[in-house]
Amino acid sequence: MTAEERQRAIVGAARRAGSVEVGALAEELGVAKETVRRDLRALEAHGLLRRTHGGAYPVESAGFETTLAFRSTMHVPEKRRIAAAAAELTGEAETIFIDEGYTPQLIAESLPRDRTLTIVTASLAIAGTLATVPGFNVLLLGGRVRGGTLATVDHWTTRMLSGFVIDLAFIGANGISREHGLTTPDPAVSEVKQQAVRASRRRVFAGVHTKFGAASFCRFASVTDLDVIVTSNSLSTAEAHRYTLQGPQVIRV
Repeated sequence: MTAEERQRAIVGAARRAGSVEVGALAEELGVAKETVRRDLRALEAHGLLRRTHGGAYPVESAGFETTLAFRSTMHVPEKRRIAAAAAELTGEAETIFIDEGYTPQLIAESLPRDRTLTIVTASLAIAGTLATVPGFNVLLLGGRVRGGTLATVDHWTTRMLSGFVIDLAFIGANGISREHGLTTPDPAVSEVKQQAVRASRRRVFAGVHTKFGAASFCRFASVTDLDVIVTSNSLSTAEAHRYTLQGPQVIRV
């Protein structure tokens, strides 16, 4: 097996399982651990994987994106803490956009139930969760439904969204970095997110620590467009401070 074949196998394994470990890869591929580490460094340099202590996980790209079902199995306690903290930022907002994704879905479940709210979303899962809540008026954006995320995209979605002025948007992303801003693999999804940012008075990004420093194919917003970033305390204090220098408040939970 050549280095290229070996690295292709590593990326495939990471995408199937969600992460890989150096020891298991070395045994499976019949090479030394240092060879695997060298492969992981090369794959990270090419933006395909991000290394962790003892392993790596795949970076979502134009050719690869995890499904909503898979996301509901990863970093769940961390996502629940983030979602609860984000929902507390609702304040006096009456109209709220909730992005597609698992963490936004958890935010939807954590919203206060003691007031009337109008919820705008492209997510079928979120619309289904909130449609029966007394006092909630749920607007599901129409469009083509993506099978992996059960969310609508394309011009029908963005056209409907462009007609709204929204008090607060809870925005998700596949990656966020100080250099490249907020990114996502799919251009159609990027258009919807970009329109949501434009339509909203306040914008909150909520995401796990692994999204920081990652960049995907399509940029839809800058860090300066955000009012608040909500993440976990797994993001270092120093790195959080670097994001605050670009404008948003950073809340670590």
